[in-house]
Amino acid sequence: MSAADARVLCRLDEIPDGEARGFDFGEGLETLYIFVVRQGQRVHGYVNSCPHIGTPLDLVPDRFMTDDKRHILCMTHGARFRVYDGYCFTGPCQGESLTPVALAVRDGAVMWEGRTA
Repeated sequence: MSAADARVLCRLDEIPDGEARGFDFGEGLETLYIFVVRQGQRVHGYVNSCPHIGTPLDLVPDRFMTDDKRHILCMTHGARFRVYDGYCFTGPCQGESLTPVALAVRDGAVMWEGRTA
C-alpha cells in the first residue's frame, strides 16, 4: 500500500494525549485488530494481541494504558510494555514485544499504512 493508499483511522485529536484507541479491519478469521497510542504529536501502533497467549490487551474497549499513562498494559495477566517499541519489561511475556504496525500522522490525521512494520 502506497502512502497515497494509506487508510485514515481518525483525527489525531480524537485520541487524548497519553491514551490509546483500537481499530479493526476485515471480517471473521481475517480480522486484524490494532491499536494506536498517542504521545503528544506522535503515535505508536501495535497489533492488539498479547505475546503471552494471544488475547487482546484491552478487556474493556480502548483501555490499553496503565493508570499513570506511562505504559501499555495487558489487562489479562498484567504484562506491561514500553510505548515507544512495544517491549514487555514485566509480566509473563517479559522479553517479548508487541507486533508494530506502520502508522503516520499527515495533516492532523492518523494513517495506517496497511501493514505491520
